[in-house]
Amino acid sequence: MHRRITGRLVIATHNPGKLAEMRELLAPYGIEANSAGELGLAEPDETGTTFIANARIKATAAAQVAKLPAFADDSGLVVDALDGAPGTYSARWAGPNKDFTAAMTRIERLLQERGATTPDKRRAHFVSALCVAWPDDHLEQVEARVDGTLVWPPRGSAGFGYDPAFLPDGHQRTFGEMTSIEKHGLPPLGLGLSHRARAFAKLAEMCLEPA
Repeated sequence: MHRRITGRLVIATHNPGKLAEMRELLAPYGIEANSAGELGLAEPDETGTTFIANARIKATAAAQVAKLPAFADDSGLVVDALDGAPGTYSARWAGPNKDFTAAMTRIERLLQERGATTPDKRRAHFVSALCVAWPDDHLEQVEARVDGTLVWPPRGSAGFGYDPAFLPDGHQRTFGEMTSIEKHGLPPLGLGLSHRARAFAKLAEMCLEPA
């Protein structure tokens, strides 16, 4: 049986961009959400080898300390020509200063070294794994992806992370050029385009009811 999310929830992230997206997604459901950063919770070591494993680590750690249900996302960019890198190491490629311009430059250098200069050789996808953990160890977890192509130079200053370099299939603008509603807004306001929006739609169907 799926368990409904009610009342207070901890968003197990210290990433302000991710926190903003999660709060916007949760807003229609009347969920009161505090982040792990706001509650002073430590960041656990993400030792999982998959996105879902790392989401589970973060959600479980926050739920145990806060004694509340905790919601975590683990997401990243998977580049076909780089054998799936940076994958679960997407945030780590940006270094301790979260310099995603440097991370995107690194990806472009590696693509150039491999001769990946045409769109068909620059295929990539974003993955989002979402997990909600309760203090009694109950878990709900989902995963989704959005496919696209990497562009250079990066375009747009909206979004965060690798968004300016990612052009989703069927669109003419990168995630970095889209408004938050365009990127991750759910119907009827948006198309539920992003990987996080698609995963959240699955989770909402299982665990949330509109306020």
